[in-house]
Amino acid sequence: MAATGSEQTGHGAYYVSTPIYYVNDAPHLGHAYTTVAGDVLTRWHRQRGEKVWYLTGTDEHGQKIMRTAEANGVSPREWCDKLVEESWKPLWEHLRIANDDFIRTTEKRHTDRVQEFVQDLYDRGEIYQGGYEGPYCVPCEEYKTYGELLDGEGEYAGQKLCPIHKKPVEMLQEENYFFKLSAYGEKLLEHYEAHPEFIQPESARNEVMQFVRQGLEDLSISRSTFDWGVKIPWDDKHVIYVWIDALLNYATAVGYGSDQRKFDETFPADVHLVGKDILRFHAVIWPAMLMANGLPLPKRVVANGWLMVGGEKMSKSNLTGISPHELTDHFGVDAYRWYFLRAIAFGQDGSFSWEDFSARYTSELANDYGNLASRVAAMVGKYFDGALPEATAHGEAEQTVADGLAKAVREADERIGEQLDFAGGIAAIFDFIKQVNGYLTEQAPWKVAKDTSAEAQERLATILYTAADSLRACAVLLNAVMPDSSAKLWETLGAEPALGPLAEQRIAEAGTWGKLPAGTTVTKGAALFPRLEETK
Repeated sequence: MAATGSEQTGHGAYYVSTPIYYVNDAPHLGHAYTTVAGDVLTRWHRQRGEKVWYLTGTDEHGQKIMRTAEANGVSPREWCDKLVEESWKPLWEHLRIANDDFIRTTEKRHTDRVQEFVQDLYDRGEIYQGGYEGPYCVPCEEYKTYGELLDGEGEYAGQKLCPIHKKPVEMLQEENYFFKLSAYGEKLLEHYEAHPEFIQPESARNEVMQFVRQGLEDLSISRSTFDWGVKIPWDDKHVIYVWIDALLNYATAVGYGSDQRKFDETFPADVHLVGKDILRFHAVIWPAMLMANGLPLPKRVVANGWLMVGGEKMSKSNLTGISPHELTDHFGVDAYRWYFLRAIAFGQDGSFSWEDFSARYTSELANDYGNLASRVAAMVGKYFDGALPEATAHGEAEQTVADGLAKAVREADERIGEQLDFAGGIAAIFDFIKQVNGYLTEQAPWKVAKDTSAEAQERLATILYTAADSLRACAVLLNAVMPDSSAKLWETLGAEPALGPLAEQRIAEAGTWGKLPAGTTVTKGAALFPRLEETK
């Protein structure tokens, strides 16, 4: 098996983070996509037997939040509290996200430490006062360069637009404090060269390196035209730029400045999962801040692509923001978790369509996987009164299945656990499921059962045991992706009394053939993936 996260990093926990999400509105599929990916990755590492720390949370300061709250007639804090408690946390619970912490940037444990970090930078001479004038996109909370702006058309004719939000930028002029980002260009390039895995995928790495080679400008790290943010400790007329505040969540949530032991055991992150539109903040500004304060850099910053609907990036402003509940109500939570990681290569843009989801659900989940589980349980019930028979006639056909399982485990572990190639890892598991279905078709146990000879009955027992032990392995391998259906299958196979809880089964041992003991009680329950009802 490949080196585990703790072996690779030399610290105690395999630490994965999502972006902290802006709470100007309810979460959509794009937010859930990244969060589910992080959940599958960390569940996988837990089943490797590793200590894991999975962090997500919300970004609650800045001008965009303030304006949204004002438009809704409430204070920014009231707006954030409402959205977090009524929309964000309940959705993560609904999607079975097993995060270890949820950080809010309005929490004192965060704001106090942010002030300390920025004060340290100031004391080290990394921050100075100056003026700034330039185009600013409020939805991005970012100053733009003139070169990246778009020319407006139609209602925006004569105006300059943000390339992401397609809305006019605002011209701002402020007295600000600046971080000496320009001093870190060469150091960042040296780090990228020495650690080619630092930014993934490679296309994202190339884009960041090209950006840094063009030369970095010092970064405005404060705002003085509004007050919804963390105060600059030495000048309370300024609030800290929301991105500086937000990036520090990865340190403050794991004990920076408050719990040194936890910080040393957890920090830096093994994997920062980010959307590609915020990659520069994580791959340029964040490591430069850490360098400036003498802290270690994350191991990997992995940018996922955009989810597209009708050729548009999914977002509320583009009116393509679909609620995850619209899909889970129809397909179920497990299928939802499975589909986006199965259908879209992580790191690339991917298009969502209801038709594709329906087709894959029916073909792979209902027909290939769910039907296999139902058939095997039904036949063990019919021919052996629900008691799993012993395999005494293991031959070449069975060995081929056992070898296929070992290959699936190796490939899935490498792809999901190391490469974050969720689509490839899930495909390896479903290729094995197809192999088991093919094995059953070839062996035709329903025909063998008609022969009452002792030899035929041994053969029947071996065929059904082979299929059942294959399903035992599938429950383990798919537990990180589809925890509810995996738990149902574990129960169907009667595996827990003999093997223990599903969560305690190790990935490395999933491919060990013959782990499911003969004699366990196999029961046919409800379909793992029921046939979909027609939608209007």
